[in-house]
Amino acid sequence: MNHLILDYELPLRLIPFFAILVVMALWEGLSPRRPRAASRSTRWMNNLGMVALDSVILRLVMPATAISVASFVAPHGWGLFSVVGLSGWPAVVLGIMALDLAIYGQHVLFHAVPVLWRLHKVHHTDLDIDVTTGVRFHPAEVILSMGIKMGIVLVLGAPVVAVLLFEVILNGTSMFNHGNVRMGRKFDGWLRLFLVTPDMHRVHHSVIIRETNSNFGFNFPWWDRLFGTYRAQPANGHDRMVIGLSRYRDPKYLTFVRLLTLPFLPERKNPLSSHTGRQ
Repeated sequence: MNHLILDYELPLRLIPFFAILVVMALWEGLSPRRPRAASRSTRWMNNLGMVALDSVILRLVMPATAISVASFVAPHGWGLFSVVGLSGWPAVVLGIMALDLAIYGQHVLFHAVPVLWRLHKVHHTDLDIDVTTGVRFHPAEVILSMGIKMGIVLVLGAPVVAVLLFEVILNGTSMFNHGNVRMGRKFDGWLRLFLVTPDMHRVHHSVIIRETNSNFGFNFPWWDRLFGTYRAQPANGHDRMVIGLSRYRDPKYLTFVRLLTLPFLPERKNPLSSHTGRQ
């Protein structure tokens, strides 16, 4: 099984990725939650170009992946799961949950530590939020994130299947919960008991700082509730909330090249600081 996953890792990741991307794009076209505030063609070129560049750079800089680390530690009996004798599907389920908790903690950290925020703010500068926002991450953040996941897999000794499923789920839910899609309020209320929904995560992309620093989860909503970072709805409602960062409202500063250099440039003056709080 492990050898099959390693041999077919790329298609096992890419097929669900493109399938969910297409489904979410069609859903957004048929039933959008919010009207667009910025040019979709420019944003999509930036966002999809970013994920393409991320993939190339990650392969060049880090030939090993979290899945290959899992395939190495499992036969050696390394990691916490081996120490406590956890194996089979319990190890898979707990491995997915532990990795998701780690990504939640990583997300909080990238908001709290200034040097990490410089990288992560590239994701938050998008002036709209849709399926492509879910893949808009600076290459340096993607490399750091992969390093963190590899470390967690090494410590846990998580099974290869758990790591593959987590990677596929993480990519899929990131595109789903960034989607500009409409769903019934009752259904959303029920679904967000088990999964981060678009209405739940959209709050995290609000220009209002106290909302930006909430709803950090990507897959499971439980961590936000458990650690007190959950916010049910945006103060101004989903139709009137402003997406993005108050310092970066001019599209001319959000070109593809600017996004790549943004973490290394001086912070722009915040024109909305009087009512959005310090960014």
